[in-house]
Amino acid sequence: MSGDPHERSLAGRLRLAVVRLNRRLRAQRVGDDVSLTQIAALSTLYKCGPLTPGQLAAKEGVQPPSMTRVIAALEAKDFLERRPHPTDGRQAIVELSADGLAYVREAISVREVWLDRQLAELGEDEREVLARAAEIIDRMAGN
Repeated sequence: MSGDPHERSLAGRLRLAVVRLNRRLRAQRVGDDVSLTQIAALSTLYKCGPLTPGQLAAKEGVQPPSMTRVIAALEAKDFLERRPHPTDGRQAIVELSADGLAYVREAISVREVWLDRQLAELGEDEREVLARAAEIIDRMAGN
């Protein structure tokens, strides 16, 4: 197979495009003091609400000891709060603090502003194609 993009499969081209766009979006950061793993954990709590550390680890696809370190680092930054589990005294619930919520909202805003600038450079037809593609990709992702 040659390097001609028209000869690559749709799956390969789409995968590469999504990876590249995701990389560019992740590069639009609020600050350098929060790792991508920490941002992912904050984003999951933003989307899902309060979780146990084990649930958060499962959603992020990491081992619980790794998530324990992430949670400790985020607590040190005052981005998370920990409270007792209502029915299981051995567990805790972690949730975004006010500072954590503000950080996530700012991070989302920074990325969306960047993406809005990129979209503004496209023609109306291209934006319509992307709007439809976003619906299809979301459906493919199971959302």
